[in-house]
Order: sequence, then structure tokens, then C-alpha cells
Amino acid sequence: MLHGLGDAIQRVDAIGGGADRPADEGLTTFLVAGTDEREGIPEDTLKNVLHAGGESCHCTDTLMVVQLAGNGGRATVVSIPRDSYVEIPAHQDPATHRQVPAAKGKINAAYGMGGAPLTVRTVEQATGLRIDHYLQINFLGFVSAVDALGGVEVCTAKPLKDPYSGLDLPAGTSRLDGAGALKYVRARHVDGSSDLGRMHRQQRFVAQLLRQATAQDVLLDPTRLGTVLGSALKAVKADKGLSTAALLDFASRLKDLSAASADFATVPVSDVDHQVPGWGSTVLWDTKAAKALFDTVRQGRPLTEHPAAAPSAPAAAGTPAPAAAGTVPAGQIRVQVLNGTGLTGLGFRVDEELRRAGFATTGTPSNADAVTTRTAVRYDPRWDESARTLAAALPGAELLPVPGLGATLQLVVGGDYRGPAAPSTAPSAPAAATVPASSPAASASSGPAVAAETGTEISCG
Repeated sequence: MLHGLGDAIQRVDAIGGGADRPADEGLTTFLVAGTDEREGIPEDTLKNVLHAGGESCHCTDTLMVVQLAGNGGRATVVSIPRDSYVEIPAHQDPATHRQVPAAKGKINAAYGMGGAPLTVRTVEQATGLRIDHYLQINFLGFVSAVDALGGVEVCTAKPLKDPYSGLDLPAGTSRLDGAGALKYVRARHVDGSSDLGRMHRQQRFVAQLLRQATAQDVLLDPTRLGTVLGSALKAVKADKGLSTAALLDFASRLKDLSAASADFATVPVSDVDHQVPGWGSTVLWDTKAAKALFDTVRQGRPLTEHPAAAPSAPAAAGTPAPAAAGTVPAGQIRVQVLNGTGLTGLGFRVDEELRRAGFATTGTPSNADAVTTRTAVRYDPRWDESARTLAAALPGAELLPVPGLGATLQLVVGGDYRGPAAPSTAPSAPAAATVPASSPAASASSGPAVAAETGTEISCG
């Protein structure tokens, strides 16, 4: 059944030539673009079912770089903020056929200026990664793929409601059909994190999709895989180089892929509201941290490889937690910032302060469930040493154990927050626990940390 899939895909001349392209590192790197094209979808369905009224922006709504290891048993997914302010290469205007010089603009606008080819060139230039294949999926393809899988479960610690996308989820676990899943991945107004929060939910969705596909043996069942892919690929555009043979090879390499073997990251940002005349609010990347991230991806190294930082074993019942300060270096500790003050923009400022202090923040702060006066570190007891390191850098922060939270700590910023202490007051790790500078989790002293999570950590348990 898989052999007929190539005929269902629309082809686009997305991958160009040129001596200025990044070097071929021998890896397989995809650029996955989600667009809000509405062709073929009835107006009533768009408005009342998908909550996607209005006109198409003729831009990329979602951009993800997906890299597969040689055997396909490991994947890296990097989300690119759609409002990223980058240089768009010189190109020919498709309407006037006039040459347009290179200029800075929002990365999602490249698609409207020059289609898939300019989008690929813009991403290659901004990231330094060579894009081998291009996949573009619209609303209809996304909805069809989720429905073919039988829906996907998502989980949330607090209710999520966005009147713009139509999302209305209770706390806990919910199974979404294709239309519901589209609302989930498009929602941008559930909290103050806007597009950055939306990207993290998209990553959670992809991780859960992998987890569910693995549990149902979809990737090992050619008939089931063919049904799911066949539903999706009818509304997918791919580069001309992704032949049927290449697609079959790609599908066969996915058999060992799981949520646990997939790393997820978002391009680190320094300013989420950089105002530019003519463009409005744009997103500036943290140049140094972004380079560290893409250098790691280009070299084909896992983003979550922490050989010296295996999580400590759960404490035995009745055994008191060690009184000593944490021994895990800041660069190996992932932190999600939750703004509990009600002050707009504080979450992003705290995220940046922690990153400068050496911690591997997620870069996607969100709002806490309620306003609080006390700053607290929420942590899974299995990662108590990491929690102690973070708490030591924030004198006065309360330690709150939350069994099952996972490897990513949560910093709930309260009204008493005063910022990280001077580095000298934070505990230093013993030499044996230091991560080599070549590691993607190198501490701040040897370069910016790469903040990433595995699919297991961000999918439903």
C-alpha cells in the first residue's frame, strides 16, 4: 500500500542549487511548513468547525526543522518562531518578475514573497542548516491525518480556552479529533506566551503523536501506516526530490522512532516584541544561544544527551532528602518559567535572566494558575539535586516536590522574586560532573546551553 503514496503528493520545486548553500553534512534534514491555505475546504466548515475564518495570510503559520539520524531511530525537532526577524535573501518577485534585493523581515513572510524556494533559502541562511527535503501541510491534511489515526490524546495541567481558535479544553487528558487537534495547535491566546507557547504545544502534540503511533504499532504496520500517510499526503506538497523511493526509505527508517528518541527545542529568543517599522512586532533570536543550538543540530548530535547528569534515583520511603546543595550544574538543568505575578512580560525577563545565569530554560514562559507572592521551584523528587541548584541560585525560593512532573523544573515567579544571585553563591559542581564543552548541554562558562526536551518528557504520561 505504501508504494502508491508518492502519486498522492503534490510536487513543488522547493530545493534550489547555488554555491552559497550550507555544506552537506550527510544528514537528512526536513523543513516542515504548516500553512493556512483553505483551498478545498467549505466556508461553513472553516468558520464553524475549524474556527479559521477570514482570508489566508499566504504565509507559513508553522515552521519546524526535523532532522533524522542515519538509521531513523532518532529525531531532532526545532521550532522556529513565525515572527522571527531575519534576512530574506534576494529573489524575484513572482508577480512582477522584478529582482528584489535582500532585506530583513519576518521569516513567515518569505513564503508570500517567493513561495517554498524562498522559504527554504531563508531558513538555510538563518540557521546554517542544509535542508534536504521540504514538506508543506495545510489545514485539510492535518485534520485528515489525525482522524485517520483515530484522534490523539493531549493533556494539560490547567484548562485551555482560546475564543479565536475555538479551543476549550478542561484540565486533564482529552482525546481530540482532527478538527479539535487543529484548534489545539493553532491556539495563541490561552495565556501570555502567545506564539512561543503555541510552539511548545505543537511540540507536545507531535511528541504525543509519536507516543501513540508507537503504542499502536502504526510505524510497524505497513497497512495502518499507509492509511494514515495516505490521508495526510493528499493535502501535502513536497519537494521534487522526495521521490516515491525516497518516501518508502523514509517510512522504513521510522520503525524504531519513538517519543523517547525524539528531541524537541525552540530557537532561543532575546526579544519577543522587537518593533520594526512596516513589520510591527517581531522576534529577535538570542544569537549566541541560537548558534549553539544549530551547531549541535548540524553536527547530528542529540540535544538531550547529558552523560554526566543521569537523574538521581527516587528516595526510599522515610529517607530524608540530602541537606547538601545540589551538585548538578546549571547548564544541565531545564527550567520552565511560570509567571505568578500578573505583570505582563515578567516571565520572558525571568527566562532570559536564568538563561544568562547558565540554566537551560525552555524559552517559552507561561502564566501560573494563580497569582502568588512566594517564588517557588516545583520539581519531581527524582530530580531533587537539580532543584537544589536552582533554589540556591534564587535565595528564598520555596522547594515544592511534585511527583511525576518529569525532568523539566518549573519556576513559579512570585511577588518576592528578586532575580538570580551572583554566580559565586550558587553551588558549583564537582569536577567529575562537569559536562565537556563539546556537549550540547555545556555550561554557561563554555558557551550557551541548549535547552531541549525529549518527547517522553513533554507527552502525556
